[in-house]
Amino acid sequence: MKGTVKVNDVIGRISKHIYGHFQEHLGRGIYDGIWVGKDSEIDHIDGIRTDVLKALQALHIPVLRWPGGCFADEYHWANGVGDLSERKPMVNTHWGGTVESNAFGTHEFMALCELLECEPYICGNVGSGSVQELADWVEYMTFPKGTPMSDWRIQNGKQEPWQLTYVGVGNESWGCGGNMTPEYYADLYKRYQTYVREFAGQRIYKIACGANSNDVNWTKVLMERAAQWMDGLSLHYYTVPGTWEKKGSATEFDEDEWFITLKKAYEMERLVEDHGEIMDRYDPDKRIGMIIDEWGTWYDPEPGTNPGFLYQQNTLRDALVAALHFHIFHRHCERIHMANIAQTVNVLQAMVLTKDEKMLLTPTYHVFHMFQVHQEEDALEVEFVSPPYERKGEKIPQVSVSASRSSGKMHISYCHLNPHEQTEISLAIEGIDEQTKVTGRVLTADRMNAHNTFDEPHSVQPKDFQQMTVKSGELTVELPPMSVVMITVDLA
Repeated sequence: MKGTVKVNDVIGRISKHIYGHFQEHLGRGIYDGIWVGKDSEIDHIDGIRTDVLKALQALHIPVLRWPGGCFADEYHWANGVGDLSERKPMVNTHWGGTVESNAFGTHEFMALCELLECEPYICGNVGSGSVQELADWVEYMTFPKGTPMSDWRIQNGKQEPWQLTYVGVGNESWGCGGNMTPEYYADLYKRYQTYVREFAGQRIYKIACGANSNDVNWTKVLMERAAQWMDGLSLHYYTVPGTWEKKGSATEFDEDEWFITLKKAYEMERLVEDHGEIMDRYDPDKRIGMIIDEWGTWYDPEPGTNPGFLYQQNTLRDALVAALHFHIFHRHCERIHMANIAQTVNVLQAMVLTKDEKMLLTPTYHVFHMFQVHQEEDALEVEFVSPPYERKGEKIPQVSVSASRSSGKMHISYCHLNPHEQTEISLAIEGIDEQTKVTGRVLTADRMNAHNTFDEPHSVQPKDFQQMTVKSGELTVELPPMSVVMITVDLA
């Protein structure tokens, strides 16, 4: 199998924000996951779990979306600031009917972002909130001093305003965020965003609620009616192997389910192209970013857990889904400004799972870590046609390849979906020869459902990879079955 990396054909710059994250007040994502409280015996920094923090710091997370998700449109930020003993609890009606203590609020979230050195992305309450509430929240966070909101922030312990980068105006307004029509939401968006003021030199990137999966009409209406007032338009798509009623198990699956999951992961490309084509009609210069702020696998909750907590295990299959998505995002990096996996800890396709004082890194975490090298690099055109991976009359590309370069280095990532056989790929790359230094890492396992557990937390993790050669201007790689491989080529 042969192809060419076109080292001089740049698709665009891969925004680091494509590797963004999303954490909602859902199940054990915040509480027990990120936040253990200041009185916990688990090691923490002002209530934030130290082990989880260090793991996420190693990913160099560029942006974190919070507090939802569906939770955002019932979240009233003012109840989550001030003395913990005086914060007003609420019922988390979307996710298990639990009582939300509001112990983790604006100050705690912004402190987390500072520790992670990432940009904050807050999602405002449009479904049950008001324009005034969102305006007050922005003023509370970003105005220096001398107003009721800014002085309240100072009284609560934060003297200087925060830098607030991203504001989303509502979440899934077509569904859990209010069951609105696109026409109604477009008018609401214009109204709400008007009062997201930029104080003291702030520059806030305003994101409109976009479509659910293939609802291209929603995108069309929003672009027709509100394009000039938005910086970004969101898109949500989850990879669900079964139906919404019976999604399938995260760990107990056969090759048919393996195949359909990967086939549905490929659907992201069609959605990006379909919605992108509509955005291009109204925004040919691509000023407005596509914001894929919820993506990932969604299975049935793990047996024995609260079904409203969406806790699921994470296998090698999920690592391949993540790698496929990143390759799609790279190919469309001119339009896609940000993507946020759902979710960071203990919910859906998580990076990290915790159980009391224990913590583990998932296969998806390792893909994020391996792929960091693509961030802020130039995406290159790869001329390559994969042989098909066939299952019961259906076909998908067996191998996906993505390449990027910066000064002196090229990074080539491979995603090999076939669980049974090795595949050899030779890529012609101008400027390389037998003296070129090439190194590699691989993530694979001997079972499709291989995953890390609290008893065996290192079952699936990257290893050094050496099954590659450079000869006559070609890089040849022997891909193991069901694997993610990252190759670094030294061009200096």
